[in-house]
Amino acid sequence: MKDPNKAVVFRSPPGLTGHAPQKEAFFLVLASIPAGRVSSYGKIAELAGMGKGARLVGRWLGQLPDDTQLPWHRVLNSQGKLSLPADSPSGAKQRARLLAEGVLVRDGRVNLGQYAWP
Repeated sequence: MKDPNKAVVFRSPPGLTGHAPQKEAFFLVLASIPAGRVSSYGKIAELAGMGKGARLVGRWLGQLPDDTQLPWHRVLNSQGKLSLPADSPSGAKQRARLLAEGVLVRDGRVNLGQYAWP
């Protein structure tokens, strides 16, 4: 069971500094999602101190370079649904990466009760 009083600590991965503080916080949270776990746009915004910045999180995810090492594929909507179209290359890549990490994707959805982070 998760301890709601336990603080989440973020460590800066190499190459993610030098941006505006809000964007840097977003990078740190995104980089902290462990393999085999997922988070929502809204939860990432909350943890990064962006308030209700879920849409901004989505915009920034869409702006990541194709060769990014950040785990963009671990970000889902608040219902656990994959937001990318299943028949798109990015949607197929997201599904494949999640499955490779042991995250079960069923009908385009992930069980947040089982896989949500933090």
